[in-house]
Amino acid sequence: MKLQAKILCTVLCTLFIQNAAIADDKGGKFRNPDNPNLADSGEGTYPVPYKKPVAKEVTEALHRIRTYLESTTPTRVINKSTGAIITDFKKPIKEAIFEPSKGDYGIMVYEMGVVHSGLLKVRAATNDKRFTDMTERHLSFFAQTKPYFKAQEDQFHLERGNSFSRFLDPRSLDDAGSMCAALIRVRLAKIGPDLNDMIQTCSNWVSKQQFRLSDGTLARKRPQAVSLWADDMYMGIPALAEIGRLTGDKTYFDDAVRNVLQMSAYMFNPQNNLYTHGWNANNPDAPRFYWARANGWAVLAMSDLLDVLPKDHPGYPKVLNQLRLSLKGIAEQQSGQGLWHQMIDRHDSYLETSASAMFVYAIAHAVNQGWISPTTWGSIAQAGWAGLSTRITEKGEIEGICVGTTFASDQTYYYHRPTSVEALHGYGPTLMAGAEILQMLKNPAFNVEHKVRTYHYVPTGSDKTDYREHH
Repeated sequence: MKLQAKILCTVLCTLFIQNAAIADDKGGKFRNPDNPNLADSGEGTYPVPYKKPVAKEVTEALHRIRTYLESTTPTRVINKSTGAIITDFKKPIKEAIFEPSKGDYGIMVYEMGVVHSGLLKVRAATNDKRFTDMTERHLSFFAQTKPYFKAQEDQFHLERGNSFSRFLDPRSLDDAGSMCAALIRVRLAKIGPDLNDMIQTCSNWVSKQQFRLSDGTLARKRPQAVSLWADDMYMGIPALAEIGRLTGDKTYFDDAVRNVLQMSAYMFNPQNNLYTHGWNANNPDAPRFYWARANGWAVLAMSDLLDVLPKDHPGYPKVLNQLRLSLKGIAEQQSGQGLWHQMIDRHDSYLETSASAMFVYAIAHAVNQGWISPTTWGSIAQAGWAGLSTRITEKGEIEGICVGTTFASDQTYYYHRPTSVEALHGYGPTLMAGAEILQMLKNPAFNVEHKVRTYHYVPTGSDKTDYREHH
């Protein structure tokens, strides 16, 4: 009898804890400040600040990120053995390297290309030059030190041990693609020195040297012999698009469009409108795993392409349709905290920041560009920013970012990838998301109305709807 009572007590306690967890997930410490009636029992509470974004608060958060990145990305050359700063660039020494950042923030890694693109967008949204001071500093450092590191390589043959190796001898899309797109954008914005030689190196790699399938799809030789990664939609397509914009050569646009459509044919699932992380040629029917950040790279790539692709290009409506399908699949997976899960379709996996930031940006940008209706989509982006804003610390670090992740063949690996404030993958996308939210707040195409305890993005000039609560 005592055993039965103990079992019953255990079951009841377990149910209580589970129900409490469910209730806690649905509620929270935040009230909606846009509701003047704080005694409104029908309002409830929220786990994130459920409110219309305030431009001043968004801008302050972006400044915190900018200041943090400024402080953690030195542009100095040091002796790796002694730590001494090197200022004489006449005669190279073997031990010379870029001074490491205070976190895991390499100044030439692909993630930093996203950061520079994000900083450009924030400057455009705020008209504040401080947001591109770091970009100008980094690029001036590249211009100053490239001859030194080239001479070092000619003399000592360090290969990957050379701090400038990504632009002396690129070997992958990760080396060349994201930074290439950023360098072109910065050049066209007339910020910093003209790095045409670096642009030529990375452009040549992406367009002519990167390994591809026989049909021209950008591919890798890992983890299996012939593999596609959804990540490479971003690592390759925006660079091709920007090369097309810079040169005026339509063939680069054609290549970019072809890669969107062919990569989608291999990796996009029209049943759930999501991208699997990758595809192996020797095992094309393998189980599919829907890693959130892979979907983020895909929608960023399509957004970037549409920004510069001529509207009369025959591929424009095809890419736009693919982006719309992808955003629909993504939006339907958004959590009650505004963020998205590490495995986007597995809601028992953790809420992850970098992918969430990519989705907020892509949705808000599509709204601002008129690619999707502000109705519904506007409030989805707004709710996403509400969740994302809670991941930005007072110091300017961003929490909950999944570290670098390979294309794996089991869910367990993805579920348990650690998060770190030193994972740079989330910083650029968060800057981009904040910039686009600022643009959305001042977009003249619609008004943001708070009615019936929620938000309605109403196109200007349209008939006003009397939003009445239905019971």
